[in-house]
Amino acid sequence: MPKDHLFVDSLGNRVQGAGAMEAGWRAYFAMCPDFWIRVEQSMMGADTILAIGEAGGTIDQVPWRTPAAWKAVIRDSMVQEWQVHADNKPVYEIMARRKV
Repeated sequence: MPKDHLFVDSLGNRVQGAGAMEAGWRAYFAMCPDFWIRVEQSMMGADTILAIGEAGGTIDQVPWRTPAAWKAVIRDSMVQEWQVHADNKPVYEIMARRKV
């Protein structure tokens, strides 16, 4: 990731900067250590990759999976932008069951 990397989630929330994104991924993998993506189809343009498939993992010992799509913008051989489009309802339902 370049220093000014941009991550955009399914709700349009934006995380700017490689340091912030590294911290975000570390927190996500702490919550869902077996997170995975499976790409079933992809398309490539001059500097953009679109991928379609599914994502899943386990949170609080509850497995989940959902259809997903990703957009990656590549500049200077680095992922400048990573955008996720997914129905995160399964994750939200698991999170809602957590005790505060």
